[in-house]
Amino acid sequence: MAGGWAHDGAVQDQIDTTVNDGIDEVRRRLERRGPSLTHCEECEEPIPQARREAVPGVRLCVACQAEADKHHTHQSGYNRRGSKDSQLR
Repeated sequence: MAGGWAHDGAVQDQIDTTVNDGIDEVRRRLERRGPSLTHCEECEEPIPQARREAVPGVRLCVACQAEADKHHTHQSGYNRRGSKDSQLR
């Protein structure tokens, strides 16, 4: 139950929006240049068939993709986790 100016379900709306924003960001970062590669463009290791089918246009193996993801920082323009109490401090 929401209180104040928020409507019922406002918290779930915020969660859904955050998840959808994350999915949209990942989709924008995916480099879809043609068909999936059979070998990683970083380390030349084979990319499993299941990964090539799951991620169209995949360029990196799981290990190299995990390393690339470490260097990407997420910048959100919204403080969706903040409550009125935290904003009063």
